[in-house]
Amino acid sequence: MSRGKRVPILYEDDWILVCEKPIGMPTQSDSSRDMDVETYLKHLLYERQEGEEEPYLAVIHRLDRPVGGLMVFAKTREAAAQLSLQIQNHEFEKCYQAIVCGSLPEEAGRFEDDLLRDGRTNTTSLVAPGTKGAKHAVLDYELIDEIETKDGILSWVLVYLETGRHHQIRVQFAARGLGLYGDTKYNPIFQKRKKHYTELGLYSTRVAFTHPGTGEEKSFKVDPKGEAFDLMDVEAY
Repeated sequence: MSRGKRVPILYEDDWILVCEKPIGMPTQSDSSRDMDVETYLKHLLYERQEGEEEPYLAVIHRLDRPVGGLMVFAKTREAAAQLSLQIQNHEFEKCYQAIVCGSLPEEAGRFEDDLLRDGRTNTTSLVAPGTKGAKHAVLDYELIDEIETKDGILSWVLVYLETGRHHQIRVQFAARGLGLYGDTKYNPIFQKRKKHYTELGLYSTRVAFTHPGTGEEKSFKVDPKGEAFDLMDVEAY
């Protein structure tokens, strides 16, 4: 547990655990066999407890490997069920900050699309309404700042995610010519570059939900981290 990236825990009780996922760390075990957030936290809980039983820990929502930020885990099956229901009913608030290439059409707006995931290529695309297997995707955005760099205009955006589809933010912005900074999967600008980008201009900065055990309204917030956000600060001054 001492080697590799550390996962900061922001809050923990008998029902839930809130942490800040490091950029580049998988949410769950994958083919890379690199240490993932879920395994890291389970090891941590196991070391603390008395007894040999594996601790219960459930992923409530996932973040792509190149994305960092807030994640919520459930420590009981009852908590997992209640939090999952909040997500299904759009009562679990997820906010992100993103750096996109280009100017937004308006300072605030909403994107609504139908998205279809291709499991073979691990990609998602916009499709016509009614397409078999497609899922409706909705997000709202607000412009935080816009700057002009030697590589063109970059926009700093606050994103309110209403639905949690595969690669949703990346795909919906890229489809409008506003690919995320560092996204070699959906942004043509970065697909052409030789440098291998291992992080995106995307960070989970706020979550809010009803505590599954106490009924209390909980809210957590962190500042975004990573190359894209550092670039905005440097270029701004």
